[in-house]
Amino acid sequence: MDNPIKRIAVFPGTFDPITNGHLDVIRRGVKLFDELVIGVGQNPEKTSFLAQPDRVKIIREVISSIPSARVEPFSGLTVDFVRTVGATAILRGIRNSSDLQFEFQVALTNRVVAGIETVFIMTSTEYAYTSSSLIREIASMGGDVSAFVPPQVLNLLRTSLKKDEADKSK
Repeated sequence: MDNPIKRIAVFPGTFDPITNGHLDVIRRGVKLFDELVIGVGQNPEKTSFLAQPDRVKIIREVISSIPSARVEPFSGLTVDFVRTVGATAILRGIRNSSDLQFEFQVALTNRVVAGIETVFIMTSTEYAYTSSSLIREIASMGGDVSAFVPPQVLNLLRTSLKKDEADKSK
């Protein structure tokens, strides 16, 4: 009997920070694939709120109860990372029509250039307006983001913000 090919997908992002919306996509995505690799990217065009190693560490903690998911850092092109981990698909969460328009272009390019398919999951309604950038903005102004992020992330955000405030006061 032949061994079936393992269906591996990559869910890429900067996850700065990971949100409950991201977790929703991960929990639903693992039902579609044998393995889901959460690729924590480093975008050279963005200044990260949390360092990539911190994001990788916290995501590993947050998803520790999801056995078919794992976390890996990466830099460079997503399609190169997808090939490196042996995946055949990219998983993307779609919140709205703007996301779809952008992700559709990227998905077509990835298919033409690299032969990699993209699977879209519509975000659950309660997370449709959540974004990492919005959470960072609210948190940096002292707002309560506990409804949008896992508890571990909330603690990391608070620690990071206190450190930033201390650094600014020097």
